[in-house]
Amino acid sequence: QVQLVESGGGLVQPGGSLRLSCDVSGLTFSTYGMGWFRQAPGKEREFVAAIRSNGGSTSYVESTKGRFTISRDNAKNTVYLQMNTLKPEDTAVYFCAATRSSFSSNARTYNYWGQGTQVTVSS
Repeated sequence: QVQLVESGGGLVQPGGSLRLSCDVSGLTFSTYGMGWFRQAPGKEREFVAAIRSNGGSTSYVESTKGRFTISRDNAKNTVYLQMNTLKPEDTAVYFCAATRSSFSSNARTYNYWGQGTQVTVSS
């Protein structure tokens, strides 16, 4: 049974930082591309960041470039999203996902999804 479990969300002030983690089990983690997506109230799910199965390539939505960093530890079956200089518009539920494609920013190519973790940026 494949499981993706996100953690690390919460309430943070504008300009603050959070680090999201996603622990993965039930699949061969090192062969899957991983991604982070987010969904704000009333909006469609949006791509945030992706990382290649071997960690060799990353991709980000333009609005997070220079502020967010995706990384993975294949020994721990975990993917991370370090979020710095957070803005109110970053408020959303953040989901991690796994794709059999080694690297993708297209949500439709992702095979497994976590339940999400809430990130709220507010003063």
